[in-house]
Amino acid sequence: MTTNDAPAAAPAKAPAKAPVRDPWELPDVSGLVVGVLGGTGDQGRGLAYRLARAGQKVIIGSRAAERAQTAADELGLGIEGADNSECARRSDIVIVAVPWDGHAKTLEALREDLVGKLVVDCVNPLGFDKQGAYALKVEEGSAAQQAAALLPDSRVTAAFHHLSAVLLQDESIEEIDTDVMVLGEVRADTDIVQALAGRIPGMRGVFAGRLRGAHQVESLVANLISVNRRYKAHAGLRITDV
Repeated sequence: MTTNDAPAAAPAKAPAKAPVRDPWELPDVSGLVVGVLGGTGDQGRGLAYRLARAGQKVIIGSRAAERAQTAADELGLGIEGADNSECARRSDIVIVAVPWDGHAKTLEALREDLVGKLVVDCVNPLGFDKQGAYALKVEEGSAAQQAAALLPDSRVTAAFHHLSAVLLQDESIEEIDTDVMVLGEVRADTDIVQALAGRIPGMRGVFAGRLRGAHQVESLVANLISVNRRYKAHAGLRITDV
């Protein structure tokens, strides 16, 4: 048989396309330990309470272990207290809920303890004057981007910015009707944070982009403060059509 008589090769099959992933397919995070740095403050304490009430194992962190343990004992629900370093080391997910003026210093001190950890920054850099709340300019762009710069070996995300500390701590409220905007660079990480938000009844985590968009999310809190003052409310956010 000559080469001209050889049978033609079968055309190569195009590789099968991977099925489109359901954006609401989220992991089970019920077994993860959540640490809350700044857990003795209103926002951190409220998040610790809500997550523990939803069945999450929670450790409150503070500069002073005794202060953290006092807050944990007051909240109950199996919450533990520890100094910030121990809280970071023992947790799978670490929520940063410290005051803005202590943000950089706290994270710098915990850089080694947070290596490999999923860090969720919920700090809002705000100032206040006679006209009300306003967003502060951050050299890195946002608190979350500052955290990412200070923690190069951690997996930094941003979420939980728009939650009312009053509602979070109110034991008579069963559900908190709000969405949580989640930002980050890696989908697997933002999925975990979305799932964590969804553990709290009434709450839903919604992916809202990469960390470079965190400035808008953090700044929006100034507007919500104005809304709440005018209407004597505890406003949150709902994202429609998703």
